[in-house]
Amino acid sequence: MKEFTLTDINTSFSCYNQFANLYKELKDVYFDTINIKLEKWFGANMSAALGGVLDKLDFTASINVSSKNEAILSILKKNGFLANYGYEKNPDVNNTTIQYLKLRASDSRYFNSYVMNELLSRSDLPKMSDSLKKKIAESIYEIFVNAQIHSKSDYIYTCGQFFPHKEKIEFTIVDMGIGFKKHINDSFNFSLSSVQTIKWALINGNTTKKDVPGGIGLSLLTEFIKLNRGKFQIISDDGFYEVGETENSGFLDSPFPGTIVNMEFRTDDTNSYRLSSESDYTDDIF
Repeated sequence: MKEFTLTDINTSFSCYNQFANLYKELKDVYFDTINIKLEKWFGANMSAALGGVLDKLDFTASINVSSKNEAILSILKKNGFLANYGYEKNPDVNNTTIQYLKLRASDSRYFNSYVMNELLSRSDLPKMSDSLKKKIAESIYEIFVNAQIHSKSDYIYTCGQFFPHKEKIEFTIVDMGIGFKKHINDSFNFSLSSVQTIKWALINGNTTKKDVPGGIGLSLLTEFIKLNRGKFQIISDDGFYEVGETENSGFLDSPFPGTIVNMEFRTDDTNSYRLSSESDYTDDIF
């Protein structure tokens, strides 16, 4: 049996390093049983990253996920993640989870409905007009479509969690595809680093699509997150990039075998947001 421990998993740089190291340590070795131990804390939205990595390892061996912390087990039963590893699914009576999903790349229509129903319809989010909400949904949908078209990943993993005491909602989308670095460098004969390719992809208008305008389409989403004092993170290959109130970047110890996109929305934001084109609105114009 092989054991690997994930400790205090949230959305920090060191957390993403742990997922990259998990894959590095286990990808070339085979055991009868793999036991993933979760200690101290595990943010439920990171189920998307863990589920993707465990699938990528493609073991014929059995995989166990365990924890001595009952609070960790409880939340991962509520969001449905542990149902994949022999646990019963528990009801989420407090409505703090956004359900864990493993979707085929062809399930884009279902994903769009999931985003609206599970995330953007939550009353905890800041007030926003229906038009802005639709645009944000389109931006999040664009993340799924880019994973679908460019990553060459069979599945896309997504999950979220509402943290009432921390006054935030985390929402995470993961694919196990080729990543930004290889796709963009191969498309344009660039030799950019992983962080440089992530930044390139976020520039409005940059795209690897042929003979069509536009880019990754996330400028509105990232601008909203900045105003909201949240954060937007992309982890791809060994690159880490975060934008929010501040901008941070760095390189993981080893490559993550795909791409993680994580969004944090603050729920203590009392502002109201609308598109600037909705000129009849006189409060905070987005």
